[in-house]
Amino acid sequence: MKNAAALSGHQPTAVQAVGASASALVGASSPTLGGTATETSTRDRVTQLLLERGATTAAQLGLALGLSPAAIRRHLDAMLADGDVVAREQTVQGSRGRGRPAKVFVLTEAARVRCGTHHYDNMATAALRWIARSGGPDAVEAFAAEQVSALESRCRAAMEDAGDEPLARAEALAGALTAEGYAANATTIASGGQLCQHHCPVAHVAAEFPQLCEAETAVISRLVGTHVQRLATIAHGDGVCTTHIPTQPGRAQSGNPVTTVRTDR
Repeated sequence: MKNAAALSGHQPTAVQAVGASASALVGASSPTLGGTATETSTRDRVTQLLLERGATTAAQLGLALGLSPAAIRRHLDAMLADGDVVAREQTVQGSRGRGRPAKVFVLTEAARVRCGTHHYDNMATAALRWIARSGGPDAVEAFAAEQVSALESRCRAAMEDAGDEPLARAEALAGALTAEGYAANATTIASGGQLCQHHCPVAHVAAEFPQLCEAETAVISRLVGTHVQRLATIAHGDGVCTTHIPTQPGRAQSGNPVTTVRTDR
């Protein structure tokens, strides 16, 4: 979902406004948090890691950044106090050992907003409302599909050497999406594969217009080359956009190869 170029001497149309909004979000720079220059740099690195990895323990963050437990705890305590992160109990699959599960840290919505430039969101939302009033749901769906078409082309080019195996393609797609600003990663799980996007450039707009998420999921399905299931989205309040790639699914077909499954509600 990229840029709509400004037209010299003309006011942008509603459609151009939405495109410009998405571009501004994807192209935004990393956040800068308060504190000394050194503290700011470290907090920026913590923020970027949390953005890329999602829920992460203090020990994992300290290891990745080369910081002592006391040092990483000091930064996390400051970020907790500033409302930039929240702490949750770590979800443990299968049997759990003795003791309480480790705490994981997750970026708050306010911190996510600072990872992108969301000040165009109101204009984008207003433009989509105008499209919906003027052309109905079909017009919104058509616009959403048009918005992700360029993203699909760029990702397909980046995945040219990925082969045909869906999980290998998902890993290549994660790299392509990360280059587009989505902070994505792909993992293998017991039931197949999982593509996670830890940043959504248009989450605030997609919260009202889920057609944007649906169009993006259809792109993922076509690029991976198989049926997928969107399990969670940042736009609907989840910490990560999660797409499941079943182990032995049917090949993606034209039309609507996408299933959206909500697991948190």
